[in-house]
Amino acid sequence: MLMRTDPFRDFDRLTQALMGTPGRPGTLPMDAFRDDGRFVVQLELPGVAPDSIDLTVEKNVLTVSAERTPSYGDAERVVSERSYGRFSRQLFLGETLDTENLSADYDAGVLTITIPVAEQAKPRRISINGTQSRQQISA
Repeated sequence: MLMRTDPFRDFDRLTQALMGTPGRPGTLPMDAFRDDGRFVVQLELPGVAPDSIDLTVEKNVLTVSAERTPSYGDAERVVSERSYGRFSRQLFLGETLDTENLSADYDAGVLTITIPVAEQAKPRRISINGTQSRQQISA
């Protein structure tokens, strides 16, 4: 038989939801990498409806927020181990990224954000002007 209420367990769940655990962090788990002139961020958002994801950029701060709502509605909960509610994460982006051309894709519970590296930040070759002849400097 399942125990319906255990105040200590509910307190533990509240603490884990606020502070997170190694198995289930309190923030959105992410991977970030740089690949071929672009910066890619992947955030795990399983069970989140795409229309509840909000992505904003202000100056060099990228904010991702989403809401996961329970699928059981008003039904009586017997066991509830999944996290529900509003989740948010902010990323501070460097000046070398082109936030005007940011793109996002949500597939299989993973939000992939692609930010191109700004043209002025990409390595470029600089030509050197000079002559073939040597000149002697006299003192």
